[in-house]
Amino acid sequence: MTTTAPATRTSSSAVAGARRFAGTVSPSSSTLTPLDATEIRLTDGFWAEKQALNADVVLRHCEDWMERIGWTGNFDRAAAGLGDPGTPWEHSGIEFVDSEVYKLLEGMAWELGREREPALQARYDALVDRVAAAQEDDGYLHTSFGRAWQRPRWSDLEWGHELYSMGHLLQAVVAAERTGASPRLVEVGRRLAEHLWSVFGPEGRVAICGHPEVEVALAELGRALDEPRWVELARLFVERRGHGLLGQIEYGSEYFQDDVPVRDADVLRGHAVRALYLAAGALDVAVETRDDELADAVRRQWEATVAARTYVTGGMGSHHQDEAFGADHELPPDRAYSETCAGIASTMLSWRLLLADGDARYADLIERTLLNVVLASPREDGRAFFYTNTLHQRTEGVEPDEDELNARALSSLRAPWFEVSCCPTNVARTLASVEQFFATRTADGVQLHQYGSYDVDTVLDDGTPVALSVTSGYPLDGRVAVTWRGDVDREVELALRVPSWADGSAVTVALPGEEAGEAQGPTIVVRRRFSAGDVVVLDLPTPAEWVRPDARIDAARGQVAVQRGPLVLALESTDLPSGTVNDVLVDTTVDPVTTPAGARVELSRSRTPAGGWPYGRSTATADSLGSVELVPYATWGNRGPSTMRVWLPVDDLEA
Repeated sequence: MTTTAPATRTSSSAVAGARRFAGTVSPSSSTLTPLDATEIRLTDGFWAEKQALNADVVLRHCEDWMERIGWTGNFDRAAAGLGDPGTPWEHSGIEFVDSEVYKLLEGMAWELGREREPALQARYDALVDRVAAAQEDDGYLHTSFGRAWQRPRWSDLEWGHELYSMGHLLQAVVAAERTGASPRLVEVGRRLAEHLWSVFGPEGRVAICGHPEVEVALAELGRALDEPRWVELARLFVERRGHGLLGQIEYGSEYFQDDVPVRDADVLRGHAVRALYLAAGALDVAVETRDDELADAVRRQWEATVAARTYVTGGMGSHHQDEAFGADHELPPDRAYSETCAGIASTMLSWRLLLADGDARYADLIERTLLNVVLASPREDGRAFFYTNTLHQRTEGVEPDEDELNARALSSLRAPWFEVSCCPTNVARTLASVEQFFATRTADGVQLHQYGSYDVDTVLDDGTPVALSVTSGYPLDGRVAVTWRGDVDREVELALRVPSWADGSAVTVALPGEEAGEAQGPTIVVRRRFSAGDVVVLDLPTPAEWVRPDARIDAARGQVAVQRGPLVLALESTDLPSGTVNDVLVDTTVDPVTTPAGARVELSRSRTPAGGWPYGRSTATADSLGSVELVPYATWGNRGPSTMRVWLPVDDLEA
């Protein structure tokens, strides 16, 4: 048993070309090869339950809401008006609601890639037909622009989101192609890409979209359809960014990432979702064009952003006004924007970096972000969502009306739908394909990056079949058992990620026929000729532990958080005897006590005289609250209105 990183694979193009399916990302060359929906399947437990909820509830919830408020109907009205362009009709929703329909289609396609459920296929096909009917003769497809009573095509590149929306359509096309869900939608995508090439290609208009997204979509479409022109168009859009092509706005050109060329930037900045989508697209372009300088720029930006502009949950974006990254270490818990879409975009970027480099740090951030940001968004019944993810809710707020469209991101509880509902559909497409983050392969074996219960059935480059089952009560239980379901006729490697939160802990690995022994990460590689029935067990300790912030994070200095394994915990007023979380203090001389669902800590309540001057030699006295339960952050707000906080002020009144 060794503790080295997995071997590097130089090319997967031949293998990828032989497969009928592929995943959300399928680079032509990489260190690790992603598995597709035919090679990995969630079987039971935590993640299988989340994915089943998505298939049974979330997808239909998104579909029903968009039908009800007319967003899907925009395509019907656009199609009906193709032969009579002078007849006005009213567009429902803001400019980019087409993109929500496309994300829904993508999520449906990934579900259909697992199982051809007839009812879902029929709904999907009907929606594809409605979208396809609205495509114009030259391939253009957008319901908000181009008609006599609408703004002209490409007349508002700063805010119109035309290319952004089309990018989401092309990602739905990739899913349709790789799952075989809809040849018709694939043809729609081909025609649209041809149109974009003619308008924005090498001989066309030198312009970019105010919201990056088309870059990552075109790069993946080029891979999926084996068309280098789409990768080249993605490259052009990436290279044009940072040269002031977009108009000046009050937030500055960095809001659009149009202030500095991508390859010259040192950190992600501006609007968080825009920045992360752009970085993901830039890395795709770098991989496909073998542009090491561009790839290194993205790595540099990821490292700087994770080091100084990321919340303990993995969330990104600390500004409400412009939904942007703040300055280094500007991470106020109570003003955290941490948009759900930014969390999803972060996993997209980290996944691409993981495939390119094989570095376990990228898988660490994926785990943290999925469990503490992405899964915080959907309510436990799958019918309401957080748009933003604060780390300190100071007021209880009110229950949102389940039948009303909610203002964007303003609800203190999850709301069923928003005027800008990018997050619910983004959650839907992510959960529909989430297992694709869990494992990869190389010529030498299989690498497990995320834990839960799932089966892997794949074939290595030389034709060696690998079949194994992973079982775990993760994330609350750190025991991971890997059972081989078939004999392997040569030595292969099984690589197991040791999460960064377990660094320095007594991690143990039990091998077939051997006693368990201690091991160290970040990656444990077991190399042997496995036989059917062999079991490798990784034990990761998951006790509740204190987490302290970097001293430069002023807004969290003097406070602690509690983490249990990969889960960040939170205090909800629901679990207090009375009152809010705003005046509690925690006793760090008593270690947190691990409980089945979280942890318990010793709390007191700060008592400052009402109306008194809040500064002095001694700020307050404290009344004991005793031992109080903390819950996983992603579950907060499911029990009704409450106040909540992740960072707890330390009780230093006796000092």
